Amino acid sequence: MSQEPPRGALLKRIGKRKSGKSLGPVSNLEEYVPQDWWSRIFNSLYLKTDADVVEDQKITKQEVDLFTSVLQLSKEDRILDLCCGQGRHSLELARRGFKHLYGLDRSRYLIQKAKYRARKENLCIKFKEGDARKLSYPTDNFDVVMILGNSFGYFESIHDDLRVLEEVRRVLKPWGKLLIDVADGNYLRENFQPRSWEWIGKKYFVCRERSLSVDKQRLISREVITYVNKGVVADQFYAERLYSRELLSEILDKAKFSQISFHGQISPNSQRNQDLGMMEKRIIITATVKKEWSGKPKETSRTKNVVVLLGDPSKKDIVKPNSVFDEDDYYAIDRLKGALKELKDYNFYYLTEHASLIHDLEKLKPKVDFVLNLCDEGYENDPLKEPHIPALLEILDIPYTGSGPQAIVNCFDKLILKGIAKEMNIPVPASIFVTSEDSTFELPFNFPGIVKPAFGDGSFGITQSSVVNNMEQLFDAVSELRYKLGYDKEIIIEEFLPGKDLSVGIIGNPPESYRILPIIEADYSSLPPEYPHISGYESKWLPNSPYWKLESIPANLPEQMENFIIEMSLKLFARLKIKDYARFDWRLDANGTPKFLEANPNPGWCWDGHLAKMAQIAGITYTKMLEMILSITERRIKIRGNSKSDAVFTINK
Repeated sequence: MSQEPPRGALLKRIGKRKSGKSLGPVSNLEEYVPQDWWSRIFNSLYLKTDADVVEDQKITKQEVDLFTSVLQLSKEDRILDLCCGQGRHSLELARRGFKHLYGLDRSRYLIQKAKYRARKENLCIKFKEGDARKLSYPTDNFDVVMILGNSFGYFESIHDDLRVLEEVRRVLKPWGKLLIDVADGNYLRENFQPRSWEWIGKKYFVCRERSLSVDKQRLISREVITYVNKGVVADQFYAERLYSRELLSEILDKAKFSQISFHGQISPNSQRNQDLGMMEKRIIITATVKKEWSGKPKETSRTKNVVVLLGDPSKKDIVKPNSVFDEDDYYAIDRLKGALKELKDYNFYYLTEHASLIHDLEKLKPKVDFVLNLCDEGYENDPLKEPHIPALLEILDIPYTGSGPQAIVNCFDKLILKGIAKEMNIPVPASIFVTSEDSTFELPFNFPGIVKPAFGDGSFGITQSSVVNNMEQLFDAVSELRYKLGYDKEIIIEEFLPGKDLSVGIIGNPPESYRILPIIEADYSSLPPEYPHISGYESKWLPNSPYWKLESIPANLPEQMENFIIEMSLKLFARLKIKDYARFDWRLDANGTPKFLEANPNPGWCWDGHLAKMAQIAGITYTKMLEMILSITERRIKIRGNSKSDAVFTINK
């Protein structure tokens, strides 16, 4: 059964926005508009403040009636709803029997909302997140592109709007049509409301200020959104270009569109009958692409067949909240598939059903070059069975990316890991090992301390209450952890290091060929002062926690310290027999001395995981990072030819 996407989870990844306080009086609104405001404010609050138009199904039906009439749409047309928001127009078209619908928007929250609604109604629409200035669709792909609901003119420069139109022209087929539904700039320039306020239901109200930009080409808006029980929840600024008919014609002509036509105006009939802002009076314009069919690019030979191994969404996963895969997990998998799709030298096949995993791997073995092992959940989503996956692949004699079972076992067991580090004279925090029978604790260090599971990853069992400052808190934390893990599980009590919380990534196989990724640091500046500085379970899984807002930033370290951390991490990489890629976590003690915490030989592969963040700082895209891992594995297992490239890469069930 589909679940509504968790609001907080998606809001975090949309981007920061001001909340919890207002700036107070502002004399010049334009000075406060972020250049990328459009990447920040289209979230759940937007669906509240603009619901009288964008969530009114009657208005949407009337608009779709008009657009289908103007464009004379066929149900066989391939239609792109560009800047589609929560997909209201695409969803209505799908309800009417249109078969080939695509929706793209920059807002992760709105795209997830659109996907959820499509699944709920069993409607076939391909929604995805993306930038309208660089569309990830093939040339000559669509019969119609629509930019609706005043979603044109957000960028600071008109040149970016031109780039959007040039991309639209590229993806349209010859004689394809564009329809834009955009605010009437001339009308708004003369009739905008400088100030307004309105109630949104019984709990929220919105105060708005507006002014023209210095060049009179954009309308600057400010919204202060207040929740009656909590006060101000957002104080946000945005700016939209005021397009006249003349300017629209000019920019469409510059983008080489033809047959530019205007089709009157529309004004929504809002049930609230209050401030409509930019939606009050809008222009409908269409244009046609006259061009030759593009020459088809030469198909790159896909020389390697790769099975991508993931966790099983149908099975319980105790590490995740509610023990189930949620919208964020599915979104991460979609991002992974989208990134891998860009790699043209591979065929990818995805295995997620663990009940038939052995059978499926045996069937695919003659056709597969290697496995991309991203199953960090463990076999059947059991964290204790994470090493079982590479062990199974070795039994079946199928090469795979990443570390073998022994390296994963050594890193999973924190006691073994600490012992290996000590043996190598690598500093680690002082700690004691606690068994299920221990009821008293003699600490070899002074408080504060931290209570952790002796086994595991994903920060399971580590929360703010894990940091303890006295014996009473220590006993409470141990009791709580035993309750969560089971009373037979071992625990580590470790000195809590108050300094910088650091991670370093390595891709490659030292000493032959490898890349050190930039060291990152957890930024705890957003936490209330009473919260301990840890990046635990709450920061990864609980959207309503203050820890959810934690960010990673490039670490600013003395050169000698950075070199030490890198050198020791490389030594651990070799000693632990890690392969292809890994992440190493360090922390500074009260004296600024770096101490080793953990090694993760199968680090999170997600687009927003620590490894991807490090890569991004280094200028490496998510797709490129995955390609580096694949390439380094090929070099290690010595894939040279393309003997399996002609195999039909399918599986019958």
